[in-house]
Amino acid sequence: MNRTYWLTNARLETGYIKENDRVAGTKTELFHLLIEDGNIEKIIKGSVPFGNDLPVKDAEGLLLLPSFIEKHVHLDKTYMGEDFRACIPASGVIERCEIEKNILASIPSSTQQRAEALLELLLSYGSTHVRTHVDIYPEVGLHNLEGVGHALETYSNRLSAEIVAFAQHGLLRPGTVQLVREAVRNGAGIVGAVDPATVDHNIEASLVQLMDLAVEGNADIDLHLHDPGHLGTFTMKRLAHLTKQAGWEGRVAVSHAFGLGDVSKEEAIEMAGILREAGISIVTSLPIGRIIPPVNILTDCGVDVAVGNDNIYDSWWPTGNGDVLERAGRLLERFRWTDEVSLGQTLKYITGGKTLLDKEGNQLWPKAGDVASMVLVEASCAAEAVARRAKRKIVIYKGNVVLE
Repeated sequence: MNRTYWLTNARLETGYIKENDRVAGTKTELFHLLIEDGNIEKIIKGSVPFGNDLPVKDAEGLLLLPSFIEKHVHLDKTYMGEDFRACIPASGVIERCEIEKNILASIPSSTQQRAEALLELLLSYGSTHVRTHVDIYPEVGLHNLEGVGHALETYSNRLSAEIVAFAQHGLLRPGTVQLVREAVRNGAGIVGAVDPATVDHNIEASLVQLMDLAVEGNADIDLHLHDPGHLGTFTMKRLAHLTKQAGWEGRVAVSHAFGLGDVSKEEAIEMAGILREAGISIVTSLPIGRIIPPVNILTDCGVDVAVGNDNIYDSWWPTGNGDVLERAGRLLERFRWTDEVSLGQTLKYITGGKTLLDKEGNQLWPKAGDVASMVLVEASCAAEAVARRAKRKIVIYKGNVVLE
């Protein structure tokens, strides 16, 4: 489609409907949006005439949402595009890593092919930005990084991405630190490790090394932390200390952070304050049957929280459909956010904080000047879109229609 065009008859939220001082619904109207050079140049009401000298894309009354962000996925691990295979039982993380390493070494398709198959799936569900972790360990070197990099280059006109050089098998394992360093020099903008206590067996050494790599390479950090209870919260406290010491506030994330869900409410609030002060965000995949971080407490205390899919059909987990909106729906179920306002606000966990309205009903998105990365869905409002996992009809990335 042309760099400049009109997106017409898009449904936008304009406020809340109130009955007896209670929000009873959401007001919407049809609008026309002028898209130019990847941005929203102008927004006018649907009743206002617009010039006919530009191409037109008719949204046909579909609800317009900001496109989604897949904050946690493993493009190099997936079996996507392969014949189905169930997971092989493993006694723990180390054995699971060995099983995965052997399977991926013998699988017929390439890392690039499987990554592209998963990217297509993510895109079909409305995600136009992806944070992917890529395993870095001596036996595979930078092979996975190269394959994922090629896949992301193929999709570079349809979505954006960031790569985590992820030391899945242990950061302190011989040869791994240098490989992570090389990965950062070759396209990875984030460094990652896993469970400093139970995988690396040395919390301080692992965290210090991780922070040193980040500072040396000017990279962000994403730490996978499954360790429970006070072991997990102690690790996060040490990470927060090192983050502030290095001046890395706002550049660190902890994925999973199960320990936050194991401690008392008072301890969780204390931890939220520590995380907020260090600018550390939390990413959760909302695994069923596991204690998860208290997202409500974290949000109320000002900690940024995002939702991602994590493993999608790989050696670790045989399920997963790539739909981050479905994960947002799982989040509202876990915390019983069932009223109109709470449902609509849940959208922020998959959009980088964007919601259509604030809690008072003031319109926040979209605005003229915003990047035109959007998804059109079959829903009357954001609350319905999240609650009913609305069907995605059109996906737009930087003004370009990339899927319909």
